[in-house]
Amino acid sequence: MRLLKNKAAYEDLKFYQDICNIRRKVYLITERFRKTHLKVVSQMRDAARSAKQNIREGYKRGTIGEFVRGIKISLASLEELGGDIEDCKEDNLVTEKEFQELSQLYRSANYMAGRYIVSLYKLEREGKWKVPFNRLREKGTSRNIK
Repeated sequence: MRLLKNKAAYEDLKFYQDICNIRRKVYLITERFRKTHLKVVSQMRDAARSAKQNIREGYKRGTIGEFVRGIKISLASLEELGGDIEDCKEDNLVTEKEFQELSQLYRSANYMAGRYIVSLYKLEREGKWKVPFNRLREKGTSRNIK
């Protein structure tokens, strides 16, 4: 279900899709131990949600700097979640298969997000960044939005 008619550009990004998959898997996996490990479940779900939502928020702010900042905050949340996933594996709260699936998505999201940040800076240097929504630019730069 979508709130907006048009799909945002970030939704096609592999690392965003990986993070969405992580969020869904974390929610399903933690459902098993939500009553016995309430704090861990809450932290993991919050970190997974934050990883996804910070990309959306950063993008909507309309500048490369804010978008990159949102991606970096997202990666920090993902790092926190990664530690929790490792702890859950160590404590036998997740199966080996679940751990491997989450690890693969985690590595992919981290790598692809890092490469994407590099490409965003390149777009900015080349003057090819487009404001992600219909706002006017001042002085021909994407950093100054009305």
